[in-house]
Amino acid sequence: MTTLAAITGSGLYTPTDAISNEELVLSFNAWVDLHNEHHARAIASGEVEAQTYSSTEFIEKASGIRSRYVIDKRGILDPNTMVPCIPERPDNEPSVMCEIACRAAEEALASAGITADTLDAVIVAASNMQRAYPAMAIEVQAALGAKGFAFDMNVACSSATFGIQQASDAIRSGSASRVLVVNPEICTGHLNFRDRDSHFIFGDVATAVVVESPESTSASACWEIIDSRLQTLFSNNIRNNFGFLNRADERGIGDIDKLFVQEGRKVFKEVCPAVAAQISAQLERLSIAPDSLKRIWLHQANQNMNDLIARKIFGRQPSPREAPTILDEYANTSSAGSIIAFHKHNKDLDSGDLAVLCSFGAGYSIGSIVLRRRESK
Repeated sequence: MTTLAAITGSGLYTPTDAISNEELVLSFNAWVDLHNEHHARAIASGEVEAQTYSSTEFIEKASGIRSRYVIDKRGILDPNTMVPCIPERPDNEPSVMCEIACRAAEEALASAGITADTLDAVIVAASNMQRAYPAMAIEVQAALGAKGFAFDMNVACSSATFGIQQASDAIRSGSASRVLVVNPEICTGHLNFRDRDSHFIFGDVATAVVVESPESTSASACWEIIDSRLQTLFSNNIRNNFGFLNRADERGIGDIDKLFVQEGRKVFKEVCPAVAAQISAQLERLSIAPDSLKRIWLHQANQNMNDLIARKIFGRQPSPREAPTILDEYANTSSAGSIIAFHKHNKDLDSGDLAVLCSFGAGYSIGSIVLRRRESK
């Protein structure tokens, strides 16, 4: 008999600092004035291109984002720095990513009705790892008091869904009976706040889910994992070239490609149909009619992308209840986005209801998980 796997609890850590579009635009435009004044002669001679203002109207039309939560507000909004100020901590103290991961994990454990010492594995699945090693997951495992094994994985914005499949596979194979998947994302650390086309995109957050057998859970309800599908297609249209090899070629240190860069229009045209096609084929193979879905929790990167994908899947314009959005409040939080949407918008559904959890991003990478709500015994 094949062991089933289910999401039995979820957690969310939201930083206390928040930045509105109005605040972000004010800071960006102040930097534009400083830049253009400093380079006035070079701009006049055509050697340097003048920077142009951003606006709240532009941001909301391009993305649907209205605000974002951040680890550090002051450093980001200072036109002279425009980067979060996150002081390094001694090696004998919990790292900042471990700290926020544990905050989300504690809520997920509580909602699943379990304690950390009953975990068999911890997976930290995120785009933005604080360091190469030791693994963030092992630090989180130790901080929580979990047992078993732990490892990091990075599939950019799809890390959470890829991590959930790894957890599900571990449950089904018997290599673990209870797995914690954590997604700490400090996205503002790699965002170029001096790039008009992307300075508004990201926010910071941490999410977590517990994956275990629905037969053994003590939670009142869970989401049984019916099917999961992963896909990767190589593309350079979303990229971050920062890494330990940068020091081997000093010519590139500080270049803009060491931060987040993307070809937004190409991403939109290539990713949207690929995501919709994957989910539609998955549903067809499972003999699930799109209208049978009660909810779809999509990666929260761009409202225009989500609207298009949801329309293609449902074959109509879905209601906000069917395709909930948290993007307007949280901005793009990379791998955590679809988990935030799930965490905030799943408790109103009934036993037997079907839903899809999906993330997509750099790689390209696409992960889609079909879930069914189940009341525990």
